[in-house]
Amino acid sequence: MKPLEWGIVGLGQIAHEFASHFDQTSSTLTACASRTKEKAEDFAKEYKLPKAYGSYDEMLADPDISIIYVAVPNRQHLAHILKALNAGKHVLCEKAITMNTEELQKAVSLADQKQLILAEAMTIFNMPLFHELRSLVDSGRLGKLKMIQAPFGSWKEPDPHNRFFNPDLAGGALLDIGTYAVSFARWFMSEQPKVTASTMEPFSTGVDEQSVTILQNDNGELAAVSLTFRAKMPKKGIVSFENGYITVDNYPRADKAEVVFNDGTTEWIESGSSLEAMNYEIENMVKIIQDELPNRSLFLTQEVIDLLDQMQQHWRGH
Repeated sequence: MKPLEWGIVGLGQIAHEFASHFDQTSSTLTACASRTKEKAEDFAKEYKLPKAYGSYDEMLADPDISIIYVAVPNRQHLAHILKALNAGKHVLCEKAITMNTEELQKAVSLADQKQLILAEAMTIFNMPLFHELRSLVDSGRLGKLKMIQAPFGSWKEPDPHNRFFNPDLAGGALLDIGTYAVSFARWFMSEQPKVTASTMEPFSTGVDEQSVTILQNDNGELAAVSLTFRAKMPKKGIVSFENGYITVDNYPRADKAEVVFNDGTTEWIESGSSLEAMNYEIENMVKIIQDELPNRSLFLTQEVIDLLDQMQQHWRGH
């Protein structure tokens, strides 16, 4: 079978990371597009891509390209997703996949209509370790899930013009690092929670600088999500059960976790490689397209976006 061909829309930092790590046999990275031909050609030269386009429409018209990787800023995601789907391309979009549930539903409906695959590039839903941990949880050895802690703190230069704090660029911690924390919590919870409480401190531009949120579902499972853009916080996820707990350091791209049981015994679970995080996303996307893997992650993505919406509703006092 001929390898599927990828094209990249948006040539910022995350696109460079995607291209530099791309290492597949069932698909190839073929093309990139930018608003200027020169920028596209520079990117293509750096990563030895055979095609560079000076417009997005031109790349979407290429019949050889099957999958578009959307790496533009968050606020532009929906427009590029819809254009790619209307052009008959499958889409893998960077997180957060859309600004809200209403946007995501438009994208999902069009993908269904066109019979195309739409997925979010969320490492947690693709890393082998998390599937191993899910199997451990499902085995019942740890007993009932009780509580999750999902902190994520990152210090960003307090510049109101950069993408982290600029409302015009969909700035704020929630749509950047918050998607990881909420996705971590949702992965382990047995059913969709609700936001029972959430409080936020804004940056001077009005975007969320830091927040604390409580999630709770009907099975009595609780999760605390703590986010900040103005302080370092270890990305250490803790998942506590009746019979023990799991600790996952650097959880967005983790490849090992410690399991501590109530009797004091410990186990280490290791699976995959943190260095291959983006390749797992790429590989799984192709498997979904080739009907070798169900698109389960899209359902979780929809639930995560709904939770992000609920958090913002709390902040607005609704």
